[in-house]
Amino acid sequence: MPADIELGQLVCSQAGRDQGRYYLVVGYLDDRRVKVADGYHRPVTRPKAKNIAHLKCSGHVVLEVKQRLLNGEPLTDEIVRAALDKFCHDLSRKEGD
Repeated sequence: MPADIELGQLVCSQAGRDQGRYYLVVGYLDDRRVKVADGYHRPVTRPKAKNIAHLKCSGHVVLEVKQRLLNGEPLTDEIVRAALDKFCHDLSRKEGD
C-alpha cells in the first residue's frame, strides 16, 4: 500500500488518455498501483488501475468514501460522483476569485 495515498483521496491523472481527469482512490493493488473511480467513465464496480507515478495527489480526502471503504460498506457511483462534482464546483469557484 502506497504510504502517501489514502483511500478516498482525490487524485488527478497526469498521463494516459485520461490525462487531466479527476478520480477518487477506491483501493490498492500493490506498492505502485492504486484503483481509481470517477463514477462516470470508471464506475466503482470497474475501477481503473493507475500507477501512482502518473497521479497528482491532492491533500483532499473524502471522509465518507474513506469510511465506507474501511468499514466494508457499499460504495456507489452516486457517492463518488457527488464528491467529485462538489470538488470541481469548489475548484471553479476558487479559480473565479
